[in-house]
Amino acid sequence: MLMHAAMDGSSLLVQVSVALLASLASILLISWLGNKVVARKSRRLALPPGPRGLPLVGYLPFLGTDLHLTFAKLGSVHGPIFKVWLGNKMYVVVSSPEVVRQVVREKDTIFANRDAARAARIATYDANDIAFRDYGPEWRKMRKIFVHKMLGNATLDASFRLRRGVVARGVKEVYGQIGRPVKIGAVGLLTVINSMVAMIWGASEDGGGPDWEALMEELMVLVGAPNVSDFFPALAWLDMQGICAKMRLLIDQFEGLFEVAIARIRSGADGGGGDGSFLPHLVGLQHGGDPSSSLTMTQIKGMLMDTAVGGTDTTATIFEWALSELLLHPQAMKRAQDELTQVVGVNNHVAESHLPKLKYLDGVVKETLRLHPAFPLLIPRRPSEETEVGGYRVPKDATVFVNVWAIHRDPALWDEPSAFRPERFLDGATKWDYSGKDLRYLPFGSGRRSCPGLPLAERALMYTLAVFLHLFEWAVPEGVEIGLEEKFGLVMKKKETLVAIPTPRFSNADLYG
Repeated sequence: MLMHAAMDGSSLLVQVSVALLASLASILLISWLGNKVVARKSRRLALPPGPRGLPLVGYLPFLGTDLHLTFAKLGSVHGPIFKVWLGNKMYVVVSSPEVVRQVVREKDTIFANRDAARAARIATYDANDIAFRDYGPEWRKMRKIFVHKMLGNATLDASFRLRRGVVARGVKEVYGQIGRPVKIGAVGLLTVINSMVAMIWGASEDGGGPDWEALMEELMVLVGAPNVSDFFPALAWLDMQGICAKMRLLIDQFEGLFEVAIARIRSGADGGGGDGSFLPHLVGLQHGGDPSSSLTMTQIKGMLMDTAVGGTDTTATIFEWALSELLLHPQAMKRAQDELTQVVGVNNHVAESHLPKLKYLDGVVKETLRLHPAFPLLIPRRPSEETEVGGYRVPKDATVFVNVWAIHRDPALWDEPSAFRPERFLDGATKWDYSGKDLRYLPFGSGRRSCPGLPLAERALMYTLAVFLHLFEWAVPEGVEIGLEEKFGLVMKKKETLVAIPTPRFSNADLYG
């Protein structure tokens, strides 16, 4: 019995040993398989490639002043998706339609948040606007109101009288300088600013009021300035460059202007908004009974900043780029003006009803925006969760840039990408528009965060350009060369302002008065 018990014990020991060995083998096998899966996963979800930087500051010392050009060069080395460390923040840059599709289409919701610089947050009332507010119910409500209430066709049609009056004053000013050099950028900016101000809350016939041009210029400089507080968030409280403090002082001036205009509307001094201006409609939404269609005063002011800033500097900048390209390409200038003469006539003013018939001019604008997109990197996005793009891991809260400038000049996507050829948008093979449906061309972005002010920008730019091309011949002063060098910023401007000499195209003086 003892021997039997000993054998039973020995058998049990063997069984336990076998079970332990089997378990150990299973654990090792599972661990090995798991490590293989993790290894494959980690390889698949590696961070994007990118250039080496320096300790603490990353790639900041090597950026240069033209960020879009630096990113284009890095993209040619590291591919259509790469990372770069600026300070202690990771930036991811994408620059091909295939990779951009994942960001703006397939994973649009994940990438729907913004990464607003600190100066931009201050300018928009802590991102209480449409351009910089994170994606969510409030943003969707504000965008819906903005698109349908402010920028619907009926509202834009009603405000045409205001735009027409301001552009007419610009024509009269240029007519008074016939034969003398005119700074096109200044004319375009002042005309567009006054036009936007008139559309927001009406304007006096003489265009009087605050120096909007100076206010807008200072705001754009502050928003576009590289800020140490953005690259090193832990140091933001120091505001080492004083950018945030300057922005707060500037916004106080805008705040005062908004308050005066809103008070005038509430008192009924504006006539009830019958002139087609936007602000009376917005103020009327402040105390709406339905939360889904009412706005706070902070949101109203944020939307006013979007309209005032987003609709002025960009439109005026593209106006100057377009005239620069046309002056460098006289045949294109002649074709655009011949089309205007045929559609509008020699004794008529340009009306917005003419714009859909101006096919070649539309091609001029589209080609200008291809070569000189107002926002060469668009407004940066910020993923709400870690995700995969182009086979690489993009961490939550990384800053993601879409290098539109590089896409628009990619020789794999465009024939003669550096050439100014408006005809490329008229061949009929592709239905080109500004919606970003074709990811080879997206000057206003694509997806749910595309520019909501597109209908207004398109009308304002086309109308202003059509009027000044229809009424004036433009010539470059003797000895002056037109340069196309760019000055990078939030909006990409010409490094040197365009100067040209106007002469009337028609003898009917009534067209200019």
